[in-house]
Amino acid sequence: MPTRSIRGRLQEALPKLVLAPSFAAVVVFVYGFILWTIYLSFTNSKTFPNYTLTGARAYQRLWTWTFETDPPSSWYTSITNLGIFGVLYIGLCLALGLLLAILLDQKIRGEGVLRPIYLYPMALSFIVTGVAWKWFLDPGLGLEQTLHQWGWTSFHFDWIKNKDRVIYTVVIAGVWQASGFVMAMFLAGLRGIDGEIMKAAQIDGATPWQLYRRIVIPMLRPVFLSAFIVLAHMAIKSYDLVVALTSGGPGGSAWLPSNFMYEYTFKRNEMAVGSASAVIMLMTITAIIVPYLYSELKEKGR
Repeated sequence: MPTRSIRGRLQEALPKLVLAPSFAAVVVFVYGFILWTIYLSFTNSKTFPNYTLTGARAYQRLWTWTFETDPPSSWYTSITNLGIFGVLYIGLCLALGLLLAILLDQKIRGEGVLRPIYLYPMALSFIVTGVAWKWFLDPGLGLEQTLHQWGWTSFHFDWIKNKDRVIYTVVIAGVWQASGFVMAMFLAGLRGIDGEIMKAAQIDGATPWQLYRRIVIPMLRPVFLSAFIVLAHMAIKSYDLVVALTSGGPGGSAWLPSNFMYEYTFKRNEMAVGSASAVIMLMTITAIIVPYLYSELKEKGR
């Protein structure tokens, strides 16, 4: 009996022992460094950390910099770009993903070929996507040059070199990469809807438009919410796509908050200001994820 008891305790403790190193690493290298970043945001750290607390001075400097004092790669430019990029990126990915999912759900021929084609861009890294679209959108190499060679010399598409429109090229590349992933989420949701509901609505005389607008799309609410959370998270932390596609844009005009954070932390020796921007990004992500987790836990608790 004592031998069995010891063996049983070892079997119960083994999973905890195996997971303990990973758990400790997460605590130290994720949550520990988050707390460290928050602490640095309340200091006057420059090139190296300075652990003397100075209050919210870094946050004040972050929000008082303007286009005139720090043009154009300011914090205001970054958050404005995030607003443009986030709204268009999330909205277009949801709309295009839903449309593609509905089309594939019609049991069309070649679905097995089309589905991986749509999903393929998500298998690429943002660096590869950025470089490919940089070549495609470059006026001297890609689309514009090709159309000029075909005789359409009046065509011009120089957004990637235009500081007022360069952020929209980031939207184009981002939507191209993520819309297939959203399509897969919606397609799984569509395939999970009870077919009897659809048949009953059709028997009652519902048109395809009414069927999707009043029955199918409302039933996809959990998928919409999940896709929104994933896309919002990707939009807020986007960095490599901007760097690979635009190199920050003319004069930093394509910066997102992640680009601002990297630039000021590692290149301009403003570690406190960079930490403050990182904390604001964390707060933004938290403000999106926490309500989602609360709603999920609330649904499971019913």
